[in-house]
Amino acid sequence: MSQIGVCKIKEQFVVTDHERTLDLNHVSAKDIEKITGVECDEPDAKKPKLEEGKKLKGQNKARKNFAQYNPSEALCSKITRITEDEEFPETCQFEKCKFLHKVEDYLKTKPNDIGDDCYNFETFGQCNFGITCRFAKKHVTVEGKNKIDRGKMEAVKKDEQVLNVLHSEKRFSLQRKKYDFHLADKMIKHVDGLRKEEKEKKVDEKSVQTSGAVTDEDIVKLLKREKKKIDFKDKLFLSPLTTVGNLPFRRICKEYGADITCGEMAMCSKLLQGTTHEWALVKRHHTEDVFGVQLCGNNPHIFAKCAQLLDTEINVDFIDINLGCPIDMVYREGSGSGLMRRQNVLETCIRSMTNLMSIPLTVKTRTGIYNNTNIAHTLIPKLRDWGASLVTVHGRSREQRYTRSSDWEYIRECAQVASPLPIIGNGDILSYEDYARARESCPELYGVMIGRGALIKPWIFTEIKEQKLYDISSSERFDILKKFTNYGLENWGSDNKGVENTRRFLLEWLSFLYRYIPIGLLESPPQKINERPPYYKGRNDLETLMASPSASDWIKISEMLLGPVPDTFTFLPKHKANAYR
Repeated sequence: MSQIGVCKIKEQFVVTDHERTLDLNHVSAKDIEKITGVECDEPDAKKPKLEEGKKLKGQNKARKNFAQYNPSEALCSKITRITEDEEFPETCQFEKCKFLHKVEDYLKTKPNDIGDDCYNFETFGQCNFGITCRFAKKHVTVEGKNKIDRGKMEAVKKDEQVLNVLHSEKRFSLQRKKYDFHLADKMIKHVDGLRKEEKEKKVDEKSVQTSGAVTDEDIVKLLKREKKKIDFKDKLFLSPLTTVGNLPFRRICKEYGADITCGEMAMCSKLLQGTTHEWALVKRHHTEDVFGVQLCGNNPHIFAKCAQLLDTEINVDFIDINLGCPIDMVYREGSGSGLMRRQNVLETCIRSMTNLMSIPLTVKTRTGIYNNTNIAHTLIPKLRDWGASLVTVHGRSREQRYTRSSDWEYIRECAQVASPLPIIGNGDILSYEDYARARESCPELYGVMIGRGALIKPWIFTEIKEQKLYDISSSERFDILKKFTNYGLENWGSDNKGVENTRRFLLEWLSFLYRYIPIGLLESPPQKINERPPYYKGRNDLETLMASPSASDWIKISEMLLGPVPDTFTFLPKHKANAYR
């Protein structure tokens, strides 16, 4: 008899004598003190205190940046970009530049190169990181100057590969609070005024017949625009995924058949401040033919300003409002799932945004906030009337996080009350069988959004479109990791900082990838997303390594692709269990 929550593995692959040992390199400082009784020299910084009686769950709340480096050991970018037909400058144009300016001084501290072939040079005919590239051998002269292949540069223009890069003058205007948001401010006042008028009408409606709810036609007098149309029907939608839903990962999913992609959740306040790392979240690869940006905020002013800003300054097909983020810090600020209980604020946000934008406004929501109190079905008709073009329902409440199975019966209930508003269903899709069951049980759905299923096996989009399971070999899976690594080096850079950033995001993804169980090992495929296997071995050493739940083994995989980790390297997995070997 099968055990609930346990995935059945063929007997010959199950390992019964495995002993779990704790690797202290992947345990927080506070936990090391508890285990060893020895006080650590470096206690966790800025780590929130636990309430009495609560268990220690998270590990990575105070993790160090992987790519920290000393400017006095790094080479000035003006030197790294000197080509073979140029001369090194005698002085730096920046008087207070803290970086090195002599190649020979830099080479004394530069880590060993990882390989001979630079992906960026081979693909684009140039590598902007020059001598600092960790794959510099073939594109750097003896003097340390950068080689260029002009033929490849003309054939594949790197500047056209990634879109939505914010121009420096726009960034400065945001940072100095000089960007013109008068249209957004005017729209918010207009919407607030209409809401007040509507309330006053409701007070008198017993004696006076009102003309009904305020329509888009009433509001749009301020700004008349033709809305762009997107066909969401029967499309496979990649969920916006914080941290792991980065541009290189989305490129992998597009290659395997994802129809619609969405950037990671971006904080409105950070975008309006012109923060570089937040604007990186809205970058779009040219292969992402239908691409959206997801926003998180807690008041109409920042939502409306972001709507105006993004609609004007970047190339995006739709904007999504996050009503599902369950993180405590976000919820307490009234953002994410916290907006579900602030419906007056939410109304002003949506009405203002949808009339400022020439593109559709979509919403992603959970079923509700608490376990036994679903409210999405009451909220969705309002979202429709306020102007949302589509709603995605994640079939769990904020309180449930990912601990329960997605409630597809309730998703159908939401789809039935939403008409004619399109509804997308989300939750627990890991195979074509799961997809088919969801579509059959909920025929009113426009399509399906896939999140963790794509992280565990990005080829799920191909499986759904071809209606079959793929028994991907370990070498094929390793090739996917190679491709991700190359895309990472293109996106984050091939110098030491870029390599370590790529490693960081690779490790985050590996924390999901190891959960995939090869079809040939399953006793009764397909695998279910909330089932966990006993400890098992693969059909070869690489498959066994890829199945390991231990963070130390994920690091070994990263070293096979990106070379040895630095001496100062630390990685705390999100869950303590992954510190065991």
